Amino acid sequence: MVEDMKGKIRVFCRIRPMSRAEAAQGGAIAVGRLDDYSVTVETSRGPREFQFDRVFSGESSQEDVFQDTNRLIQSAIDGFNVCIFAYGQTGSGKTFTMVGDRDQRSPGIMPRAFNAVFDILQENATKFDFKVSVYMLELYNDRLQDLFVSGAEAQSRRVEIKRNRKGLVFAQGAETKEASSAGELFAMFQQACANRHNAATKMNVESSRSHLIIGIMVETRNLTNGSVSFGKLSLVDLAGSERAAKTGAKDDQLKEANSINKSLSALGDVISALSSDLPHIPYRNSKLTQIMQDSLGGNAKTLMVVNVSPSECNLDETLTSLIYATRVKTITNIAQRNLESKEIAQLKEVIMKLRSGQPVEDDEV
Repeated sequence: MVEDMKGKIRVFCRIRPMSRAEAAQGGAIAVGRLDDYSVTVETSRGPREFQFDRVFSGESSQEDVFQDTNRLIQSAIDGFNVCIFAYGQTGSGKTFTMVGDRDQRSPGIMPRAFNAVFDILQENATKFDFKVSVYMLELYNDRLQDLFVSGAEAQSRRVEIKRNRKGLVFAQGAETKEASSAGELFAMFQQACANRHNAATKMNVESSRSHLIIGIMVETRNLTNGSVSFGKLSLVDLAGSERAAKTGAKDDQLKEANSINKSLSALGDVISALSSDLPHIPYRNSKLTQIMQDSLGGNAKTLMVVNVSPSECNLDETLTSLIYATRVKTITNIAQRNLESKEIAQLKEVIMKLRSGQPVEDDEV
């Protein structure tokens, strides 16, 4: 009930610890957590404060961040669209927040969400039938790629963004796989991460050069009244905004950076239009905004985690990220469940059988 009452997109801020490179440069700490909801930034014009729904310091653990995220997983199983995405400059800790470290000693929101989904399903196994399916994509150089395939097949496969009658976004041409356990879902996730584009930059040893988009669909049938709900959990690890001079990007990396910045700029335009209540929202300006259309300004429950560096040397980028996140916080979504009655669910089943040439019993019609 508390989750339903919160209409605006929620925004968490996570300040990462100072990196070795930043400490070696002798840069002062310019960003700090005042309390659970406030960030202070030391600027040349004096301190600036920003307020968010939660603020995490460099001492906060992955579990601390996920504890406040966990309630949204239940909403996806209840039949809502839910989106959790990370935003910030290159090297600000987005992928650590969403994915975790390489050996998964500190798993991020994504693998923790996989466990949470199946924990909730297991708890309710006597009341509901469930079907979990997933797609995993990356948006690289403005091209959507299916991360369940690799090599030549990935290059030749055409993936397009479509919307169904209910406004739900799906990836036509991408493989959607069913998962029956958290372990199975995590194995798919590891395969997807292995196929994702990474590179080293001056800001980051392993920088994500693409946006990672995971869609988990949960179909739930109530065993008491036969009603069916359809929930969708979108988990998005955005590539970092960056300045080429700072990251040392050249040639292919420069092309990647330009593509990343262009798509993030389009996302900024959408956020600006939504926060200003403009009649036209420019979703079509980028594939990133198209695929996030049912998460931003739609009927979704959305959480943004803005990741920032504490160092004075990244002050400009940090301020840009915090101002951006403050605008996101003003967007209002109207969350609605994707629910069908028993009769409609049965009718759809009959139609599917007829289309596939299967026999239909008299009592089904």
